[in-house]
Amino acid sequence: MGKRIILGTLVVASVLAGVTAVQASDALKAIVGSYLEIQAKLATDKVDGIKPAAEAIAAQAARLGTDGDALVKSATAVAAAADLKTARTAFGDLSDAVIAAGKADGWKDVPEVKVAYCPMVKKSWVQKEAEIRNPYYGTAMLTCGTFTK
Repeated sequence: MGKRIILGTLVVASVLAGVTAVQASDALKAIVGSYLEIQAKLATDKVDGIKPAAEAIAAQAARLGTDGDALVKSATAVAAAADLKTARTAFGDLSDAVIAAGKADGWKDVPEVKVAYCPMVKKSWVQKEAEIRNPYYGTAMLTCGTFTK
C-alpha cells in the first residue's frame, strides 16, 4: 500500500511540474511577442502603442511568480515612459530581463529570435528580423549593432 501512495504522489507531482512548465513556456512566448512589438516601434522612433504591449508583458510575467519579477518591473517602467528617450532607457532593462528569461528557457519556445548588441549604448535586445533594427537609436542608426545569438 505504501508503494502505491508514493507512486501516486510522484505521478501527481510530475503532472503539476509539467503544467507549471507549460504555463511558463506559454508566458514566455506571449512576453516575447509583446516585446517584439515594442522593439519594432522603438526602431522606427515611435512610442505610440508600446504601453499596451508593455502592460501585456507585465501581466504575463506576473504568472511566473518571483521568476517574473524583473520582467514585471521593467515592463511597468516601459509602460510608464512619457517620451522616446525614457522608453528607450526603460527598454534596456526590459531587454536584459527578456534575454535572461530566454536564456533560462534555452530559447526553446522562441527559437526564431536573435539577440543583438548595440556598442553605442552597450545594451542588447531581441528581434526576429535578419537585418539589425536598433531600437536604441531607431532611424538615426537603424543598422548599428551586431548579432550575438
